[in-house]
Amino acid sequence: MSANASGTLFRFTTWGESHGPAIGVVVDGVPPRLPLDEAWIQSFLDKRKPGQNRFVTQRREPDCVEILSGVFDGRTTGTPVSLLIRNEDQRSKDYSEIARTFRPGHADYTYWSKYGIRDYRGGGRSSARETASRVAAGAVARRVLGEGVVIRGAVVQIGKHRIDRSRWDWDEIGRNPFWCPDAKAAGEWEALLDATRKSGSSIGAVVEIVAEGVPAGWGAPIYGKLDSDLAAAMMGINAVKGVEIGDGFAAAELTGEENADEMRAGNDGPTFLSNHAGGILGGISSGQPVVVRFAVKPTSSILSPRRTIDLDGHDTEIVTKGRHDPCVGLRAVPVGEAMMACVLADHMLRQRAQCG
Repeated sequence: MSANASGTLFRFTTWGESHGPAIGVVVDGVPPRLPLDEAWIQSFLDKRKPGQNRFVTQRREPDCVEILSGVFDGRTTGTPVSLLIRNEDQRSKDYSEIARTFRPGHADYTYWSKYGIRDYRGGGRSSARETASRVAAGAVARRVLGEGVVIRGAVVQIGKHRIDRSRWDWDEIGRNPFWCPDAKAAGEWEALLDATRKSGSSIGAVVEIVAEGVPAGWGAPIYGKLDSDLAAAMMGINAVKGVEIGDGFAAAELTGEENADEMRAGNDGPTFLSNHAGGILGGISSGQPVVVRFAVKPTSSILSPRRTIDLDGHDTEIVTKGRHDPCVGLRAVPVGEAMMACVLADHMLRQRAQCG
């Protein structure tokens, strides 16, 4: 299997399967002498790990990270940083009944069609378990970016239920299990997700990631665009089916007068009067907040019988057992933050290499 790495100068490669002994990541291109320890990386992994509340999968993984290389006396050495996360709560027996059956909405059929073999235990390499490795890489990327770049994410929609942006409060995200910046919406989502969970079904979500403190000039025209790399990074997250930068598809409903981000002279450079472009113009950061949203489909593993076929091509039905998220979008927030961090760290180093 190829294509397990992402990035150009800041580059990471993930490895491992959902029900294997461990997963991990090797991060290359990390500058030397940056502060890095397991506690820093763990603080981000703890935000993603399963089993923290009734609205996510009850798989109990401590997700304790081990630094195997690239760090000495609490600082990076400039060599590859290798990180290990052991799997401790696999229940492979939960998947024995689907060994010869393809789960609708999953990668079972496409993996088998491509490789002629698949790890049916939780999806193997296609499992969202792999995203823990990305979150670890993102923690390293944040050290590369430094404290000047602040990356935060939120869930802005579950199913058809959107937040009210006039009530946006970043502090509210830490007060509810939904990464929701709108206290009223969070209360409504609780009843919605409880009903979804109890019925054995699932529901989709929209996640928004915002990076503040990104200076103007990161990215390159044509084939090195910052927004195209961000779109690819977010689309690479499990269950993501759509990505938009700034206003995204909503921009199609605007006029040229409405969409243009007008500028006025400021004390420290131009002041933008709006940010429809999401902080990126012509593939290059403008100095405004970089804003990315992505749509996460409903979890495909549900208790309702679904029609499918088996390895012999026979029609059958399947009920997917095991421990699954009623809304996988909730745990996608720290993953989206990590991918934003990795792409920005890569473009920061590329900017430094080209322009000094």
